[in-house]
Amino acid sequence: MAEYDYDLITIGAGSGGVRATRLAGGSGRKVAIVESSRVGGTCVMRGCVPKKLLVYGAHFAEDFEDAKGYGWTIEGARHDWPTLIENKQKELERLEGIYNRILRDNNVELLRGRGTVVDAHTVAVDGKTYTAEKILIAVGGWPTMPDIPGIEHAITSNEALDLPELPKRVTIVGGGYIAVEFAGIFAALGAEVTQIIRKDMILRGFDHSMRAGLQEEMEKKGIKILAETTVRSIEKTESGAYNLRFAGGDEHETDLVMYATGRAPSTSGLGLEEAGVKLNDKGAVVVDDYNKTSVDSIYAIGDVTDRVNLTPVALNEGICFFETVFRDNPRKMDYENIASAVFSQPPIGSVGLTEEEARKRGRIKVFLSRFKPMKYTLSGRDERSVMKLLVDAETDRVVGAHMLGVDAPEIVQGIAIALKCGATKAQFDATVGIHPTAAEEFVTMRDPVPEPDAEHTE
Repeated sequence: MAEYDYDLITIGAGSGGVRATRLAGGSGRKVAIVESSRVGGTCVMRGCVPKKLLVYGAHFAEDFEDAKGYGWTIEGARHDWPTLIENKQKELERLEGIYNRILRDNNVELLRGRGTVVDAHTVAVDGKTYTAEKILIAVGGWPTMPDIPGIEHAITSNEALDLPELPKRVTIVGGGYIAVEFAGIFAALGAEVTQIIRKDMILRGFDHSMRAGLQEEMEKKGIKILAETTVRSIEKTESGAYNLRFAGGDEHETDLVMYATGRAPSTSGLGLEEAGVKLNDKGAVVVDDYNKTSVDSIYAIGDVTDRVNLTPVALNEGICFFETVFRDNPRKMDYENIASAVFSQPPIGSVGLTEEEARKRGRIKVFLSRFKPMKYTLSGRDERSVMKLLVDAETDRVVGAHMLGVDAPEIVQGIAIALKCGATKAQFDATVGIHPTAAEEFVTMRDPVPEPDAEHTE
């Protein structure tokens, strides 16, 4: 008899876990994946996919307005929130069916229930134990909220995706990408939105020009941003609304409170430390360059490791795990120049270093362009795009590319390939632009910003 029940058991059927497990199953290994919720994980079921669908739905509001400048008359346009949520849910059900089919087609056994690690080779699923030569932890992360009076009245992004009705007044606490994305969704669909941030500006960690540009555009769209503000308590009023009390004594009334103040690895109660797996002070699983934990037979990928918390990163880590463990082809994930996007309104696309990071490494040249998108010349919309290139002054290599504006994520995906190849500014300059497009600005910016004007501080 075989020494173990399976060659691999994966806990967590999100994007990374499914990728790693179905590759192993497709290669002839006996594998199983454990999931207590919906197959597809955070990205597909509670994150990027449903959120992007809501972003698409919200943007029609501006499209209808802009159509007037092009001669279109649209009468009686109105939005029905429950219809959007219902259709979003149908799409998620379709995607979950695809994920389940992928598992079946690759001979992956789905074990339904809450999985925990018993020891180096044993996993328990709702009281029943299974053994495996290798165990992969891919449970992702979960929204966190502060321990303040009345926090039970607040929701997270999980619940925001399934609201039965759109509230008239929405207050979002947090300044990260999830917060600004939902602020844009709710505001475009007609809610009165207030965003509360502890710092002076949104999107800490992104390039200063993108942060400042987006904050300005959000405020133009009617989103009220309360900077350097901390919520001390939440109280439900007799009318059913909520009253937020701030440090300093000011108060604010709203119909919905959403917290988007961070996420934490979902390691609590998983049995990892008891099995000898080392966690860091944030509860993330500590792994080496090959995704191995402190226990030789246990590996971890994705947000549970709190490295670069993006779905495509988890997918690639899953591939690296499979190549290393099951194909005897040790493979490391390359974390340099990973592109990312914020599906705000307008969106941001970013790859490489921010200006602040680049300046710490040495002398740079900054190329910056601000302009009104051609689409808005006839509509009259007051929205400006910002595009930025950061160039190493010694090597001429482009070390950062950032854009705020229409189609920014789509455009920056292509620019990311150039940065991955080590492209220089001279090569950007030698590239013929496609006219008329916004993207051509990346190959037509010739004059660097004068040094004093390029300095930014946090």
